[in-house]
Amino acid sequence: MKNENAGITQRLVVSAVMLALASVLSLVKVWQMPLGGSVTLLSMLPVCMLSVKYGVKWGVFTAAIYSILQILLDIGKLMGYGMTFEMWFGCVAFDYIIAFTVLGLAGIFREKGIKGITAGVAAAVSLRFVSHFVSGAIFLDIWCPDGWNVYVYSAAYNGMFMSAELLFTVLGAAALFASPQIRKIISKA
Repeated sequence: MKNENAGITQRLVVSAVMLALASVLSLVKVWQMPLGGSVTLLSMLPVCMLSVKYGVKWGVFTAAIYSILQILLDIGKLMGYGMTFEMWFGCVAFDYIIAFTVLGLAGIFREKGIKGITAGVAAAVSLRFVSHFVSGAIFLDIWCPDGWNVYVYSAAYNGMFMSAELLFTVLGAAALFASPQIRKIISKA
């Protein structure tokens, strides 16, 4: 029982540290989009690492907590856009809760080694893009310029920052998990 409690305590501490790291990295914006969205300094990687280390169930749980932290960090910006309740609700649901919670799926192929890990990270970040796309096309369509198809605009706008985030996060995961020391740490789940 004592070892089991120590394992739970270690998992909670590692998760808290990784969520704090992800939150701090999310504030380091390499590039900021005018209506929300940015390229950050590998802010999704610590959340993805939790899913790879502890599995999808724990990954989704911790990623959901991360989504709440992101809402709290951006609440002032969210309140300042002058959205209707429906727009605000849709934005919170799809640009925050769903978009960041799907990062917990990054460990889905973790048993398949480095290729599976990078594929899982790529899939999770791609699902985040899909969530932002839905938000832009359905709830934030009022910002679509005249003459544009709302779906094309949402794909283009969200693709601008999410493609860079995808590339950086997958490359970061590949570099990180290629290290034998990291693989050893991760395998001790």
